[in-house]
Amino acid sequence: MSRETLINIALAAILLAVPIWAHFADEPFIITLSTKVAILALAGVGLNLALGLGGLVSFGHAAYFGIGGYAMGILASHAQDYTPFMEWPFVIEGTNQMPIIWLVAVVMSGLAALAIGALSLRTSGIFFIMITLAFGQMFYYFAISWTAYGGEDGVSIYVRNEFPGLNTLDAIQFFALAFTALMLALIFSSRLAKSRFGLALTAARQAEQRVETVGIKPFQLRLTVFVISGMITGLAGALMADLNRFVSPVMLSWQTSGEIMIFVILGGVARLFGPVAGAAMFILMEHILGGFSEFWHGWLGLVLLLIVLFARGGLIGVLAGKEKADG
Repeated sequence: MSRETLINIALAAILLAVPIWAHFADEPFIITLSTKVAILALAGVGLNLALGLGGLVSFGHAAYFGIGGYAMGILASHAQDYTPFMEWPFVIEGTNQMPIIWLVAVVMSGLAALAIGALSLRTSGIFFIMITLAFGQMFYYFAISWTAYGGEDGVSIYVRNEFPGLNTLDAIQFFALAFTALMLALIFSSRLAKSRFGLALTAARQAEQRVETVGIKPFQLRLTVFVISGMITGLAGALMADLNRFVSPVMLSWQTSGEIMIFVILGGVARLFGPVAGAAMFILMEHILGGFSEFWHGWLGLVLLLIVLFARGGLIGVLAGKEKADG
């Protein structure tokens, strides 16, 4: 068993143990922070597939995060108001059932990623980065002008959505949902990276022309992983909106895209548990340093700069040494 695998197991164990301790210590705030780490890490797992596996530097992943959030907000708001979402050509009711909301969030995020990817993946480099950023901002400004759902003020949900067999109002049970989703996404990401598809995608990133000579189309590989990436990030958005019981255009902003990118870089690009380590460090810095100064982002920027300059493998890379990334 490699050192990185041991580090991954330790991170998963710590993320699980902290909220369990907080539950028995009657510290619901710590459980909420742990839930936030799990959800943000899930969003990072989505981006890490595109960035780490596919080599796609997307600055528009907030679009899928926000689409997932608005899927929750719109369906739940109609459910709490007892009004249908659509009446023609057929009636679509709102719902407060998490499985249905997650399905809608994943499908809508996937469709958006398919459309954006089909256009942006025909470019590369800085052009790809700017196109993904532009699409993200388009969704952001659309949400601001969408007055039916609060416009710039967003949508508030006054009740927690439901999951069969669980009391989602209980903080530890909601954490269990987020943690399970994160672990499933990590298992899927690991298996995908080691599959024939993942190996072909890695080869396309390293030597595109050689891959084309054996009949594999890199565009299709990249589009597929881009769509999967968007779907996972969309699920994270739905969970985050449910945690906050609120969704706003901020979820779609370029700042949110930047934060998701920071989770991946802090933890380690292409490292399986990189988003988990990065999200945990981000939340810790936000709540520890944020208590001393409102300018804590400056310290975050310094840490990020040091990692980019001296620790290309991120926190996981520093701890694991020069071992091969555990995909």
